[in-house]
Amino acid sequence: MRNEKSAWLLKILLIPALVLGLPAVAFCADLHLPETELSAFWVIPFVCMVLSVAICPLVAPHFWHNHFGKVSAFWGIAFLVPCAFIYGPMVALFHGWETLATEYIPYIIILLALFTVSGGVRLTGTLVGTPKVNTAILLVGTILASWMGTTGAAMLLIRPFLRANAHRRHRVHSVMFFIFLIGNIGGCLTPLGDPPLFLGFLKGVSFFWPTVHLFLPMAFTASIVLTIYFAIETFLYNKEGRPEPPATTSASGEKLGLEGKINLLILPLIVLAVLMSGTFKLGSFEIFHVEITWQALMRDLILVGLTFLSLKLTSKESRRLNDFTWFPIVEVAKIFFGIFMSMIPTIIILRTGDQGALRDVINLVSREGQPLNYMYFWVTGHLSTFLDNAPTYLVFFNIAGGNAVQLMGPMSDTLVALSIGTVFFGCMTYIANAPNFMVRSIAESQGVPMPSFFGFWFRAILILYPIFALVVLIFL
Repeated sequence: MRNEKSAWLLKILLIPALVLGLPAVAFCADLHLPETELSAFWVIPFVCMVLSVAICPLVAPHFWHNHFGKVSAFWGIAFLVPCAFIYGPMVALFHGWETLATEYIPYIIILLALFTVSGGVRLTGTLVGTPKVNTAILLVGTILASWMGTTGAAMLLIRPFLRANAHRRHRVHSVMFFIFLIGNIGGCLTPLGDPPLFLGFLKGVSFFWPTVHLFLPMAFTASIVLTIYFAIETFLYNKEGRPEPPATTSASGEKLGLEGKINLLILPLIVLAVLMSGTFKLGSFEIFHVEITWQALMRDLILVGLTFLSLKLTSKESRRLNDFTWFPIVEVAKIFFGIFMSMIPTIIILRTGDQGALRDVINLVSREGQPLNYMYFWVTGHLSTFLDNAPTYLVFFNIAGGNAVQLMGPMSDTLVALSIGTVFFGCMTYIANAPNFMVRSIAESQGVPMPSFFGFWFRAILILYPIFALVVLIFL
């Protein structure tokens, strides 16, 4: 198993080397795709990728479990190969390499660092999963999410949360609300919380603008979601007969505490590395026509170093007792490779605004030149349900004018709608945000029968859409 994972990682890391090792690249006046000429047919590989994630685990679970990486790679290539035939191999290589270098590889590196470091912290002793304890964990995680990232908070708390509820018969609802709150909604108060807000920070939105302007929508939403969870959890807990954990568990003799505390010192270093990359401008260089900034490169190298430091300083036995495995991050890396590659033309078409094939979607957010804030919320939210919410935020940030000063001032309601739309809707499906996938994977590895893609989406709609409608009525 380790050799297979190493071989897969080597293949991914060799892609940039293969690009750099190409003989002299023929001169191209423009390696970009002709944005306004792209038809909606170019969206098909991405749609098929999403449907594969949704349907294959239901109709062919054995095949999917053994070959999901190959399926993901196929749909990524399903865009690159036609692109190479129609527009030339250099254009396909450029777009593939640009996505790898500036989006996919940095994305996986930060997830890997947070996953590894958070997975090195083990809560010892026994927490008993009662409605009050579970709700308290969700509340603490929601608060932490904005300051250590939704991925960091989710990976830190999901294992102790699952252990606390290991004796419970009904656990699916708890994991779902964990994804809603800690994996997404809680991350909207700082640029550290969720990638869309970090992009806003890079574009000039002040660091504490989300804290001030998004606090009330977040607190309102989180409070209702927590209240609904407590009601459901109390009903199911009583229905189960108010179960107690087995005597062997409760009498383990292990005191309540933390192992791997060194990781709690490494986590802030990850946050500082990410913050540094958005604060300091150290220049840039080009590799195959793609601009790589020195600060981004330094950030990624620091994050890789912190990952190895965590592995070195954390006991292997502690990680074993923490049920730590590499499968969740490997699964995310493979699935999101196909998602990032296949959605390249979709993002490009959206960037063309009302000149592109998806102009009808773009035109939904304004009327006679005036922004419709409630539509910014719903449109960016629904796109974030299936697309990566970071580029969705960036596209509509520019559609709204792209001027951070104006968006923080007279157009602040538009920026609020855009921000909470992209962050809140990240909890609607497993693929909307990376922590969702990892939490689901960890939960399933510990025997929690998580819903299918459509099952999760349907439940999320029933629970969250009425709350989101209230958010629009009150705040937008």
